[in-house]
Amino acid sequence: MSVKSALQGGDGKGGKLFRLAYFIPAIVFGVIAGYLLWGLDPDRDPREIPSVMIDKPVPEFELAPIEGMKGPGLAAADLRNGQVTLVNFFASWCVPCRVEHPILIELVERDGVRLVGINYKNEPEEARAWLAELGNPYAQIGADTSGRAGIEWGVYGLPETFVIDKQGRIRYRHVGPIDARVMEREIRPRLRELGE
Repeated sequence: MSVKSALQGGDGKGGKLFRLAYFIPAIVFGVIAGYLLWGLDPDRDPREIPSVMIDKPVPEFELAPIEGMKGPGLAAADLRNGQVTLVNFFASWCVPCRVEHPILIELVERDGVRLVGINYKNEPEEARAWLAELGNPYAQIGADTSGRAGIEWGVYGLPETFVIDKQGRIRYRHVGPIDARVMEREIRPRLRELGE
C-alpha cells in the first residue's frame, strides 16, 4: 500500500494517518502559542539572564591594577575575606557604565558597601581619565586587558555587577546598568541579607 492511499484511508483502518495529519498543525500552533505566552508573562523580566555561576565560588583570577594607578589589583582571594562585596565590570568606552557610576558612588558613600571593579578591555590611560572625571568609588580595581577574567565570570556585555557573599560565592548577577529601581529592589536587599 502506498503512503498516499494510507493517508486517504485506503488501509482499512479508517484513515488513522489521515486524521492524525489534521492534528499536526494544531500541535505546532499550540507549541508556538505557549512560547509566545511565556514571553508575554508580566512576571518575567526579559533582562534577567540566568547564570550558572550563582551560588558557586568566584572563578580563580589575578589581575594587576590599572597601569599607572596606585593601589592593589584584584584577585579571587580578595573576595574571600569575610566581607560582602559588589564586583562591577566596567570600561570607559561603555556608555551605560557612565550612567550607573553615580549610583555606585552613592552606594559606597551612603551605605559603606565594599565595591571592587574589573576594568574590562580598556586602555589604561582612558580608564584613568574616566575615573579622574567621574570619581573612583572602587576599593580595588583589576585590569582585565585581555578579557580572560570576563570570560571566566561569564560576562558578555557591560556593565555587569555581581554580589559576592562573605565566603566568596556569587549570590546575584545583574546585567546592564544599575538604576535606582534595581538598587532598591535587587541589590540593597541582597547586601542587607548577606551582611547579617
